[in-house]
Amino acid sequence: MTDLDALKYTAEHEWVSLSGTTATVGITDYAAEKLGDVVYVDLPAVGTAVTADEVCGEIESTKSVGELYAPLSGEVVEVNDAVVDDPSQVNAGPFDGGWLIRISVDPAAVERLLDRDAYLALTGGDR
Repeated sequence: MTDLDALKYTAEHEWVSLSGTTATVGITDYAAEKLGDVVYVDLPAVGTAVTADEVCGEIESTKSVGELYAPLSGEVVEVNDAVVDDPSQVNAGPFDGGWLIRISVDPAAVERLLDRDAYLALTGGDR
């Protein structure tokens, strides 16, 4: 199980797990629940340069279409093809198998993101 306190978060409801210079990105359980059943994901291709806080993909559910924002600037180095093939994994395991993309980043940039307590305060969530 993922240690949610070890992750960083954005106000746009993405989470980030940093390993070296690679950031794994997904949407939070809060966002997955608000979206409802995810039926389609449109993710940037490997090699795409993404810019922090700009839209880099789309997540479509039975309720609405949400935008995926890049939490950090960098280059997409991996896309979760399992989620592309079966978007319901975003709902089933947003912090585990439902991750979306991996980005090569400057590790120092992660510090500008929210910690778990700040994210919970933003969403009104409880520990």
